[in-house]
Amino acid sequence: MTHLTILYRGPLASCDYDCAYCPFAKRRDTPEQLRADRAALRRFTEWTAAQDHEVSVLFTPWGEGLVRSWYREAMVELSHRANVRRVAIQTNLSSRTAWLDRANPDKLALWVTYHPTQVTYDRFLAKVTGLPVRHSVGVVGDPAHLEDARRLRRDLPAETYLWINAEEGRTYTDEEAARWQEIDPLFHYSRFPHLSAGQACRTGDTVISVDGDGTVRRCHFIPTVLGNLYDGTFRARLGRRACPKLECDCHIGYVHLEPTGLYDVFAGGVLERIPHRTLTEPSRKP
Repeated sequence: MTHLTILYRGPLASCDYDCAYCPFAKRRDTPEQLRADRAALRRFTEWTAAQDHEVSVLFTPWGEGLVRSWYREAMVELSHRANVRRVAIQTNLSSRTAWLDRANPDKLALWVTYHPTQVTYDRFLAKVTGLPVRHSVGVVGDPAHLEDARRLRRDLPAETYLWINAEEGRTYTDEEAARWQEIDPLFHYSRFPHLSAGQACRTGDTVISVDGDGTVRRCHFIPTVLGNLYDGTFRARLGRRACPKLECDCHIGYVHLEPTGLYDVFAGGVLERIPHRTLTEPSRKP
């Protein structure tokens, strides 16, 4: 093995925002749960640093990780490890950002979501445009957020990719979809679930999902256990295999689905969701 991508999701499930479309809004972890999450992340960080092959990590917490010091410290530490190719996290960017000055900007990246009901526009824009590391920015495709997304696209630098996630459970007419496509030329990948059953996927081979206990699955959306990270039992079960799910409707899943071709679209920025070129014209789905 020369390189392994890990999607890590520990016990943390609390968030400082209360978005209507999120089941983890304003959830509070107990002190015991936070201590368990901190210990789990420390164990994972030490394991990652000790590997003799390259590792890339995307933190995908149920809650907001960067309001917790241990996520910030883990990202800084991993960004300076020789065997870490990339470390990224999904975040609402509500926390302070001065800590990023201590990170290696060539390796650390952010996947930032803008939640219009939770933060003032000017505050968010000032914070995101001042980031010293690679980042993408996105918005959930709620019709109520359309004008905010348009404004954000106008005000962000042209090289900053603004992605739109189709809202869960929402069906878009062609007219509605076209409005979002004008903002995000790649919106068509999110609009409909991808038929994945029997399709080749990198998960379970060069990409794995890991939870706080070290349990390894091929991705967040398939419950079958491959083994454990810390005893190494997962390695014997790595290999190319077809996806067993009928559909895949989440970017962190279908980006690894080979027929989508998204490794070419996001070459060099798969984990942080940054296309390999600036998107100026809506692209067409092949």
